[in-house]
Amino acid sequence: MTEHPYKSVPPRGFWARSVATSFDEAAVPDSPPFRLDRSDRFMSAGSCFAANVRRYLESAGLSYVVTERTHPAFALGKPDMYYDAFSARYGNIYTARQMTQLLERALGLFAPEEDHWVVGERWVDPYRPGLRHPASSERELRLLTQQHLAAVRAAVEQATVLVFTLGLTEAWLSAADGAVFPACPGTVNGEFDPAKHGFHNFTVAEVTEDLRRMVERAREINPASKVILTVSPVPLVATATGRHVLTATTYSKSVLRVAADVAASELEDVVYFPAYELVTGPQAPYEAYLDDRRNVSEAAVAGVMSAFFTTFFGEDLVTAGQEPTATPAEEEERRLQELQATVAEAMAVECEEEMAGR
Repeated sequence: MTEHPYKSVPPRGFWARSVATSFDEAAVPDSPPFRLDRSDRFMSAGSCFAANVRRYLESAGLSYVVTERTHPAFALGKPDMYYDAFSARYGNIYTARQMTQLLERALGLFAPEEDHWVVGERWVDPYRPGLRHPASSERELRLLTQQHLAAVRAAVEQATVLVFTLGLTEAWLSAADGAVFPACPGTVNGEFDPAKHGFHNFTVAEVTEDLRRMVERAREINPASKVILTVSPVPLVATATGRHVLTATTYSKSVLRVAADVAASELEDVVYFPAYELVTGPQAPYEAYLDDRRNVSEAAVAGVMSAFFTTFFGEDLVTAGQEPTATPAEEEERRLQELQATVAEAMAVECEEEMAGR
């Protein structure tokens, strides 16, 4: 008599044996289509949660590509936290469409029509609206943008691995050409104009296609690039859909999770890593989030990165009891508060998305 298929399913396939009891974070990710080693060079981009990746990679002694830094003339002031947390100074990238357009700009394939805002005597980059030191002239803005896009391209060229964290489906677009802003105009900088700025909530099909195009553009720059997709466990700070923010968050994260899975199943050397499930699943402790029930605790981040290292390197590179190497921006904040308070303040003050809640 033939046994039914569940007889051969390993313990990780049963809730009672792998979640309700004996939960092991490192057992959750599927076996990846590729392994990594210390010769790999990393680039990361994405939402606020993605800013954690660099700290842990550098703390583990891995090579993190940085092609653009704060100009020395501005380095003595308070740092641009999220602009300094990634490989180039693009700051938080919340949607797959925004990331794709950034790569297309770096390739010279796309140039947004709405490419500057004049605020008083400052020339503001609409796609980096939170920079503490915007340009003082159109010429300066053009040169800074040119330098920035060259740095983005250089980062993709040098990195062997791109870690991209999907954060949102809701976005504000330019009516002129569909250029995606990192935040609604008027929240962080600039001025909102309903005739020029429109709201869009991306669907599964749209995000999946954007991810395909993102990978295609990245490989036009670096054909050997491997891509690791994650979904941020941080809920929406606000929604423009008219729905309750809880159901809007569920829609957004569900779309991103499905799109990431489809892209990973269809594209070569693209894999989904379940950071979202590790933080939001019913097995996660209450302390996985801070008191605002939105920002993720350092302990939860450490658990995610421990599973990440075990999945891709075969060993846990998070040193027990040792905090990861801080970025210059985090060192500045660390002088004032303990680490979890620092993370909470950073999310509230620096994250573009947070501005919509004010």
